[in-house]
Amino acid sequence: MDKIKVMLVEDDPDWIKVMANYLNNEEDICVTATATNKNEAVILASNLKVDIILMDINLDGNKYDGIYAAAEINMVNEAKIIMLTSLHEKDIIIDSFTAGAINYISKRDFTQIPNTIRSSLRQFNPMEVLLNEYGRLKEEEQLNSLSISEKEVFKLLAKGYTNSQIEKELYKSRSTLKNQINKIYKKIGVFYVVDFTELNEYNYWCNNEAYAS
Repeated sequence: MDKIKVMLVEDDPDWIKVMANYLNNEEDICVTATATNKNEAVILASNLKVDIILMDINLDGNKYDGIYAAAEINMVNEAKIIMLTSLHEKDIIIDSFTAGAINYISKRDFTQIPNTIRSSLRQFNPMEVLLNEYGRLKEEEQLNSLSISEKEVFKLLAKGYTNSQIEKELYKSRSTLKNQINKIYKKIGVFYVVDFTELNEYNYWCNNEAYAS
């Protein structure tokens, strides 16, 4: 079986060494080239045949060097480019795909890199990755607007807890929990609540209270 040939582009030599060893332990993956800056990466890509290029966005202290390198490499090499970074800005993600990258993964998710390499060899829709990442960033942004106590409630809602279970778990009164759920809905929208029975019970509370008043 032919191994997947990978080129690593990263300005940290120690990280290159660790990642190369990690990937070379995979039976079907082999790191055949490494580069530490944009110019070196473009020259290597112009002369070598590889299947995948793992490209760090942040090279030489410039967070866009990797994107510029990807754009140039895309014109001279048919290798599929995966952007590898610790950055999460939406604009950078969009620019990466515009430059010709087909996938994007965070360095902290390094254990997923081998499978990302394999899946990237198949037909891949970069817009799907972009939309998923944008959705994740948007959700993260909205969740950050919650208070600590609201996050505790949200996590239990997402796990499918009923309101009565949450009351017992967090030692909250019904009125306190109702108010917190109301605030959560206003801040992030009810579409993030995965258990619709919660929404029904919430509406039941509101209707009963309105009737009582």
